[in-house]
Amino acid sequence: MPSRRNLIQLLGLAVLPMAWSSSQAQRFDHGHAAWTALLRKHVLVLDAGKASQLRYAGMAADQDALKAYLATLSGVGAAAHEAFSRPQQMAFLINAYNAFTVALILTRYPKLESIKDLGSLLSSAWKPKTVPLLGGMVSLDDIEHDMLRARGRFDDPRVHFAVNCASIGCPMLREEAYVAERLDAQLEEQAQRFMADRSRNRWNAQRQRLEVSKIFDWFGEDFRQGHKGIASANAFYARHADRLADAPADRERIRSGQVSVAHLDYDWKLNDVPR
Repeated sequence: MPSRRNLIQLLGLAVLPMAWSSSQAQRFDHGHAAWTALLRKHVLVLDAGKASQLRYAGMAADQDALKAYLATLSGVGAAAHEAFSRPQQMAFLINAYNAFTVALILTRYPKLESIKDLGSLLSSAWKPKTVPLLGGMVSLDDIEHDMLRARGRFDDPRVHFAVNCASIGCPMLREEAYVAERLDAQLEEQAQRFMADRSRNRWNAQRQRLEVSKIFDWFGEDFRQGHKGIASANAFYARHADRLADAPADRERIRSGQVSVAHLDYDWKLNDVPR
């Protein structure tokens, strides 16, 4: 597992203050232009926009630009973040999760096949508090589960289609940063892309069952919070029936909610562009 020192050295943050002054925080780029520039350069969009791979070798070559962007994230303290609008907060946290995950991969790249190679029997890769954020050290799990998924904060299950765990089984890494002004549309498009990806979610006509990502097993409770009128995973599948099946009769079965559901195995291999 990479040590905290290795990750901090990669990020180039060892001598940075944990939070900017309030005036500096007010100048934070909510357009996340630096992150978008990296993503547009190194994300390879596949399957008509339903999946993507990342050129980690290219990200490694652009580490100075990545470090500079991460430093802007780390410079925002907790109080400054609380002063952001709700969409700004959510976009900030999603981008932070994705960017720091890329940085984590680069601590051992190319000598790993999966993000799970960075973990151990005692701790997964998501547990160590190696991420300098909001005035302290947090883990990737802290960002996802304690911030993005905290009840009463955002309550938006589409976050699962936005955060990317550097694995093939994940919803695609978006080819641009998330921004407050377009966040709802971006999250909706991510959901549509993921549900249309038949390698991850599909109706199996031969077995007469719906086969969906393990995400819906792990985080099923998040789809029962009533977001946009959706009060269950089945209701979410129904909304995306046209993406899950081709035959009208099969789509109607999915919309009825009276279908057998199986969860597919998750592919943890690194979402790297083959070299």
